[in-house]
Amino acid sequence: MTSTEVTTTQKPVAQGLFTWPPSTSEPLRLIGSECADCGLVSFPAAPVCVRCASGQSKERLLADRGTLWTYTTQDFRPPSPPYDGPETFEPYAVGYIELPGELLVEARLTEPDPQKLRIGQPMRLTLVPYTVQDDGTEVMTFAFAPELSAEEEAS
Repeated sequence: MTSTEVTTTQKPVAQGLFTWPPSTSEPLRLIGSECADCGLVSFPAAPVCVRCASGQSKERLLADRGTLWTYTTQDFRPPSPPYDGPETFEPYAVGYIELPGELLVEARLTEPDPQKLRIGQPMRLTLVPYTVQDDGTEVMTFAFAPELSAEEEAS
């Protein structure tokens, strides 16, 4: 290793939210649950169904792609608590992503510019840094990124 290379340890923001560690052979997936009695799909995974109160839920990997159902932008630093981000604030977007046949997931979006987002836009699951701990460990969380069409990738 050269003196300019930096090794970074990463960890998930919480266990059980998404598949970890990241894999080059398998897509990143959110971990939800499905009720064996009524079929409700939930995220995050829940041991008891929020619809019918059945204790017969099982873990289920959710789709890694969906469509942007709605969104908004956060243009100013929220008050602390509950906000625990850095003092230097950068605007960001949050939205609901419809995972086909499953549910809507609220998530941060990687694209903060509302001019580059549109309802119905294809989105893909990704990981983004949430914070860096004092020991240098990078805490990762999930987000959704606009999925580029073939034409957009070519330009």
